[in-house]
Amino acid sequence: MRIHALPFIFVAALVAGSAQAEGEGRYRMEKTEGGFVRLDTATGEVSLCREQEGQIVCRMAADERAAFEKELDLLTKRVEALEKGGVTGETAAKPSLPTDEEIDRTMTIMEKMMQRFMGIVKNLEEGEEETTPGKDAIPQKT
Repeated sequence: MRIHALPFIFVAALVAGSAQAEGEGRYRMEKTEGGFVRLDTATGEVSLCREQEGQIVCRMAADERAAFEKELDLLTKRVEALEKGGVTGETAAKPSLPTDEEIDRTMTIMEKMMQRFMGIVKNLEEGEEETTPGKDAIPQKT
């Protein structure tokens, strides 16, 4: 699926590059009755701009402003919840250490693995092949 989209991405990059090469920048401004509409061609964000006291002042469009305020409210609630819980990076619960039984069990498993491994190495050094119980040896094809 990505391979099929590659030509379209390439063409879009060429068109974007040629548009900027012709003098168009990242923002496009269109005059309206109440001022200007500014389009960010990179992100698609739209801002409403007006001239105030000799300067152009831009504000986010209503739908973007609502989304921004909603996200800000969600983040504010998350911060408040974290502050209420008193959980910070310094006070976060630290993982507990394994019990003696867990350590003993792990060591027993590791010892068995090492014994089997060393047995395989010893057999290989002696030139013997060890077969797995219940399975036949795989014939060598030389």
